[in-house]
Amino acid sequence: MLAIGAVGASAVAAVPATALPVGVGPVPITFNLNDSNGNWFDSGLELFGGKSLAVAELPRLGTTALDGGIIPKLPDLGLGLGGLAPQESGGLMNLNLVDSLTGLVKDATKSAPLLGETGVNLGEMLNLDSTLSAVKSIAGAKPEAAAAAGKAEGLLGQFSSVMAGLPADAPISLNSLPVGLDLQKALDDLATFAVKGPAVTANFKIEDPASESLHDITSLIWPENAPYFEQMGAFAGEDSTQLTEPGLYAWTCTIHPYMLGATVVDDPLTIGLDFGKSLKVNSRNMTVPSSADVIQQLVRSFFTITVPDNWQKYSATESSSWNPLFPPAPILQYDENGNPLLIPILDAYYDKKFNYPKTLDALTPPKTPGVGEVWIDTQMEEYAGKDYVGAATKVNVENWKVDRKISGSSINLNNPHNMWTDKDYKYLYQTQWFDDELSVFDRDTGAHVRTVEVGPDPSHVMTRTDTDQVQVAINGGTDVVELSPGATKIDRRIPVGPMGANMAPQHPHAFWLSGDGKTTITPNVNPYDASVVDNETGTWKKEPTGELPIASGMMSDQSKFYMADFLGASISCVSLAEDACMQDGKAVHNSSINLWENYDPVAGRDGTKPWGGLTIQLPVSPDDKALLAANTFSGTVSVIDPKTDKVLKELPCNAGCHGINFGAKKGGGYYGYVSNKFSNAAQVIDIDPNGDGNISDAAIAGQLVLNQTADTKMEDTLTGQSGMGGQGVLPIPLVYNGWSQQVPAGWREKLTPEQLNPIG
Repeated sequence: MLAIGAVGASAVAAVPATALPVGVGPVPITFNLNDSNGNWFDSGLELFGGKSLAVAELPRLGTTALDGGIIPKLPDLGLGLGGLAPQESGGLMNLNLVDSLTGLVKDATKSAPLLGETGVNLGEMLNLDSTLSAVKSIAGAKPEAAAAAGKAEGLLGQFSSVMAGLPADAPISLNSLPVGLDLQKALDDLATFAVKGPAVTANFKIEDPASESLHDITSLIWPENAPYFEQMGAFAGEDSTQLTEPGLYAWTCTIHPYMLGATVVDDPLTIGLDFGKSLKVNSRNMTVPSSADVIQQLVRSFFTITVPDNWQKYSATESSSWNPLFPPAPILQYDENGNPLLIPILDAYYDKKFNYPKTLDALTPPKTPGVGEVWIDTQMEEYAGKDYVGAATKVNVENWKVDRKISGSSINLNNPHNMWTDKDYKYLYQTQWFDDELSVFDRDTGAHVRTVEVGPDPSHVMTRTDTDQVQVAINGGTDVVELSPGATKIDRRIPVGPMGANMAPQHPHAFWLSGDGKTTITPNVNPYDASVVDNETGTWKKEPTGELPIASGMMSDQSKFYMADFLGASISCVSLAEDACMQDGKAVHNSSINLWENYDPVAGRDGTKPWGGLTIQLPVSPDDKALLAANTFSGTVSVIDPKTDKVLKELPCNAGCHGINFGAKKGGGYYGYVSNKFSNAAQVIDIDPNGDGNISDAAIAGQLVLNQTADTKMEDTLTGQSGMGGQGVLPIPLVYNGWSQQVPAGWREKLTPEQLNPIG
């Protein structure tokens, strides 16, 4: 399996020019950040339909060749010191066994076969062959290790025989197997002859033409005792970090948080690929065992997000099966008592744990129509006539038809993220999140009107009710840009925090404007706080939030606002005047809604009680009756009573649950339209189906497929990911207080008096 040579007395595996990329300290791995679907952290290694996962090995050196900084000279393309050659990276992940080891569970109610019934060589399946290779290489480099190596080699054979009779879809406690205990002790004894070699370097590159936008990179998961990596501002260029311990490492861009990259750093003297004993999670200062539920949820999310073939595809006419593919690799985890658990086939284990495959029913829209139209940014759609992805999709909610898609192909529209309209509904204001521009389209015809350069990574856009000026959050900077009506020119830049060369940027994301146009509130991703901006003076003041606030919503009466704490598993409430946030039944200035009250990060959720996590958009209904919060981690929408700031219930959404906004329901009341990044469908929530003022009966009224139809107006050919990437949501007419009173003629007649004046 390995080509073994020698540098000094160290075992060395040569690397051919055709090798797949893999890190073996000090040989680096490299992620090229880019704007393409799924492959936002491109490792150059195609695994299971995605490119955001890299494989690395922490070498074991049989000598002290590295002592005193003496590092063997590496030829071009590098050498794997005492570890696997890069061409074996696919073998480590069982890439060559995908057809044999995935989809073992055909029915979510049944178990997978025994490992010995898969028809696959267990030595290859469980990576015992690579462990054996490491054992032999140490014996070859250290004659005094020969006895220990021989014992380990014999135990590897016994271990394979025992594993044949165990199930393929359940974790195996190695301490419960006598041969498992003996084998791990033998490998530990052998490790005394082979000290850990140099750390693996992870490089990150952000540069044209792969990326038009700025990014920052922050650790999401990393082994305890390994370094935490964080960049304090959006940038383009190169940076790197050291992977010093075996285990699972994952990173995200905090500006575009679904951009994910990961690396498994393996210790060749363990069974399976190492997730590490204890892992740090960039949320609530967590340190958890690697078998913790929160780790499994995040790993599942990683492969759902970064592998487009794993995205949910719904139909309006027929049901289908959704069975996302996970690596069929052996994973070594540890429980809370430090006991090793071997997951022999990750795909089979996740099928059992998360009840795959799932049936995706044919979708039907609500029986009661909405009023007007809803626009949803289907940000992952691919078009023949442009390099970048995304379109604005219009649904006529009076007949539930997909009327139009604006791909912006004539201007190479880049990842459209959020929209708004002017007071006359003439324009569609569209941000280009992976670029630096705001584009204006004719809402009726879809024609491009103008594009204005506003600053790096513009995320959200709204208009002031008092002036009809356009405000845009500069997600990669520290300001909100205010443009003239129609976005013909920039009127001013409004800082939302301290500015200067030595100041970390604020990175404001999904802001909200008050109904009178006087106040802008911004969630500041970088400093973990909110800004309350006085639009008359252009001054700001700060308010505390939870971790990584990403989106905001405001009460129509302007008494308080809410912030989605993306990494904090909470929602922050801040009063704008008198104390209005509720905590333990009392009105206070600041409070926090704990979305993990019913979730244990190690054990998992508490029955069917509501929970949420990685919360994104969270609007308050125009009548101040309900707060809806989209939770991408749990795949749920939290229904919250703003009178008590209590979570009443949860409703289901789809993979990548992301955007919500309220539109008018025909005859009275409101629909909450929910978008999903990794699904081609949207949910429609009726917050008060019987109109009695009690939102405890809030329910999914129907669901919409966002694919184009034969009647959909389009200016370009859609070539892939139809309906995918739901992010910004814009219902028209605008029915939030302040905007509702200005609904133009022709639209006003469709609304009830209560919808025109939602808070009286």
